[in-house]
Amino acid sequence: MKAGELIAHAQGKACIGDTGYSSQAIIDAIRARGMKPVIAVHPTHTNIKLRLDRKLYALRYRVECGFHALKRFRAVATRYDKTATSFLAAVHVACLWMWLVD
Repeated sequence: MKAGELIAHAQGKACIGDTGYSSQAIIDAIRARGMKPVIAVHPTHTNIKLRLDRKLYALRYRVECGFHALKRFRAVATRYDKTATSFLAAVHVACLWMWLVD
């Protein structure tokens, strides 16, 4: 389970995710780390009851919009760079451009 590897390194008071992370195993792993799961339950998961904190879940939408804006830059979206350092530099340039223009 790749989500378990991500959760193992997560820190904070809450873990925000979309409906793809609404399995009981992931929710239990988040709670085991002492975090509050803020995940919209997938409609097909009828056995999971989880209250959704709408204010925290709205932050997820902002992050998604940020990634969408980054993907307007073709070099970032297709990852032309061969090394992690040069890719990070491209992401920094794209973020600077978004900050200056928008």
